[in-house]
Amino acid sequence: MIDTQRNGGINPVDRNHPDPLYVQLRAVLKNMIESGKLSVNDKLPSERELVALYGVSRITVRQAVKDLENLGFLQTRAGKGIYVTEPQPTYEIEIVRSFTETAEANNRKPGMQLLAAAIIQGNSDITRPLGLPPGSKVVFIERLRFLDDLPVVVQRDWFAEAIAPGILDIDWRAGNRSLYAEFKDRYRVIPARGQSTLSARLATEAEAGFLQLDLPAAVLTLDQIAYDSEYRPVNVSSMAYHPVRYPLSLTQSRMRS
Repeated sequence: MIDTQRNGGINPVDRNHPDPLYVQLRAVLKNMIESGKLSVNDKLPSERELVALYGVSRITVRQAVKDLENLGFLQTRAGKGIYVTEPQPTYEIEIVRSFTETAEANNRKPGMQLLAAAIIQGNSDITRPLGLPPGSKVVFIERLRFLDDLPVVVQRDWFAEAIAPGILDIDWRAGNRSLYAEFKDRYRVIPARGQSTLSARLATEAEAGFLQLDLPAAVLTLDQIAYDSEYRPVNVSSMAYHPVRYPLSLTQSRMRS
């Protein structure tokens, strides 16, 4: 727990320091977590207590705590307060592994909510990578994906209707459905390779609502094109990830000459 005696009366937040007060307070709290002075599931003192303890404003406390939440060190529990949380795992980008497979491989419970499903007229950004003529009809599915009942990604997929006829007749509102599992089990379409583009941007108002983010907020984005073993396009995907709940990682190695 936090020492209410301020480490022997010395306040580690210094108004004469060049760093802003919220940056200093954030560093103090982060150090307490990393050193074990604040343990996983410890409750953070209230905003009022932190103000009195460190002699800073409520705005300073809120900014420092918000930053630590965004970094994954703290978590707000509705109606209970703010707690130190376990370090979040990172999820390696694997284009041929579904969200469901990745979740289960990390011992997490996957879930989904259908947001939209329709046959639409694709624009050139969609039809070109799918190898379709401009203006072709494509299947569009948008889902909100969950890990352990927390929303973590808004996922959008486009693909040619011909590779999965009747796929919209499936009840996509029931349970957790994996698109790649449906491709494989129903249509014998198996993504085998592809390419990904990782970036970041500001969340739209709708995305922020789905992912429980306060605007303005950033999301990680992952745009992918998947192909089968014969290099035929399977689907185009666009994902907007919660920046803390689903951090992405890349595994790289240097080839020996």
